Amino acid sequence: MYDLLDQVFYHLSFPKSMSVTNKIRFNNLRGDIFGGVTAAVVSLPLALAFGVASGVGPIGGLYGAICVGFFAALFGGTPTLISEPTGPMTVVMTAIVASMTAANPDNGLAMAFTVVMLAGVFQIIFGVFKLGKYITLMPYSVISGFMSGIGVILIILQIAPFLGQPAPKGGVMATVQSIPDLLSKINPPEAILGIITIAIIFLMPKKIKRIVPPQLIALIVGTIISLTVFQGVEIRRIGEIPVGLPPLQFPTFSAGQITTMFVDGVMLGMLGCIDTLLTAVVADSLTRTEHKSDKELIGQGIANIVSGFAGGLPGAGATMGTVVNIQTGATSALSGLTRAIVLLIVVLGAARLTEPIPMAVLAGIALKVGIDILDWSFLKRSHQVSMKGSIIMYGVLLLTVFVDLIVAVGVGVFIANILTIERLSEMQSGEVKLITDTDDDVRLTPEQKELLDKGMGHVLLFYLSGPMIFGLSKAIAREHNAIKAGEALVMDLTDVPLLGVTASLAIENAIRDAHDKGLQIYIVGASEKIKARLHKLGLFEFITEEHIMGDRTEALRHAVDLVNNKQMGKPSV
Repeated sequence: MYDLLDQVFYHLSFPKSMSVTNKIRFNNLRGDIFGGVTAAVVSLPLALAFGVASGVGPIGGLYGAICVGFFAALFGGTPTLISEPTGPMTVVMTAIVASMTAANPDNGLAMAFTVVMLAGVFQIIFGVFKLGKYITLMPYSVISGFMSGIGVILIILQIAPFLGQPAPKGGVMATVQSIPDLLSKINPPEAILGIITIAIIFLMPKKIKRIVPPQLIALIVGTIISLTVFQGVEIRRIGEIPVGLPPLQFPTFSAGQITTMFVDGVMLGMLGCIDTLLTAVVADSLTRTEHKSDKELIGQGIANIVSGFAGGLPGAGATMGTVVNIQTGATSALSGLTRAIVLLIVVLGAARLTEPIPMAVLAGIALKVGIDILDWSFLKRSHQVSMKGSIIMYGVLLLTVFVDLIVAVGVGVFIANILTIERLSEMQSGEVKLITDTDDDVRLTPEQKELLDKGMGHVLLFYLSGPMIFGLSKAIAREHNAIKAGEALVMDLTDVPLLGVTASLAIENAIRDAHDKGLQIYIVGASEKIKARLHKLGLFEFITEEHIMGDRTEALRHAVDLVNNKQMGKPSV
């Protein structure tokens, strides 16, 4: 049957005029359908675990997986990407739900879903303004520390349900402070179920993992044990899940929380972009294709808006689901659509089967996700790669866990960029030189060397090379201060492709100071953009058009002639 359908739909695809949608083709039905079904099997236990962990409830996790998965696959820019609630997104959503419900018990949950919609709106804005390529443009040490910090948060938040206790109110710090109390009140049956779940996921042979996801087996085995071995024992379970389509959640705002909601929306949207685009890169490496990052962000934004309306968790590209999808033969977005439809059928027809699932089992599954999020590879060798990078990574990790996610990323990016600019500035400062003779280490032609010798120290060559960023203003000022006396200054900008504002002002100071000392100024090799900037600074008021040249040798020749004419008492040309 599949072979016949493959032949019938081999040449069918959505026309180019419908480029608003993802690459949906019907020439690989077998691979796409099998990939979608397999990805759905992988997603089910994770969606339930993340829904419970976030405080929204299991149905929120399921509808997040359905809505985000379907609409991101339909409108995204990565054909084989599987989108669903992820560990990092769940951690942020958990904090949002807790803060919103604490501030407004009546409408807090609706406000949290509004934040999900806002995150989707911001993702669409990022995509429309083509910011996709900049989203992940941050140092790896910051990304590693941030993701590892989220992993630690997810692990900490699962300690209470893993031990059979309700989660303490107050998030990470409250849970850490409550650990002694949680251990003293441990519920042995639920703790055993949690340990069994972790053991199954960790110890399952790879051969079986390739056939059935270990999370699903752990979910089934843990539930069966709780119903048989621990029959009659009080165990906290998922409970009743409403069957049918979810009630719509309309945008709800609170005057006192509107600023917080917008900030949370930006943070959630940014995290979803980073999570998605990093996963899209993984998909590219496996499929030897190239995703459309801006289109993908628009698709993710639409998906999260719909998920917020449906009362679902926010989502992003999921590495595990994407890899499984590709490995089982998927090549187009049809697999993502199939996965979402399969999950919808499960919710509408088999939701009651999930009611007896123990909370401790879901905590064990989420705990393993937290462990997997930790960047073990970089954590083990970061100090060997770079001590500064290691300090940044651990600093971001600690700030993420104990302070705030936005603060962590902001501080990490700021420090990493400052260190990078300092390092680049030190390297580049050697290319800012004031040359008065031929002993300086600058590539000069024999004729240029001869001309400088003829200048007898009265002709100064100010040579700059490379991008003139703000970190070089100090080097320019240092060489500028070395200008004592002379007759002519040749400012060579031939090898300057970029002139920043701060460096422009430093050059302006050097030129104006030289002019005040009576030196004739020659500008060499300035590009049209650099000329325009110098003109805006008002420097061409005292630099004549004849003194703006394209060749260093010609400028030096004019400067030497000027010096010689002055010494001979002739008027300068």
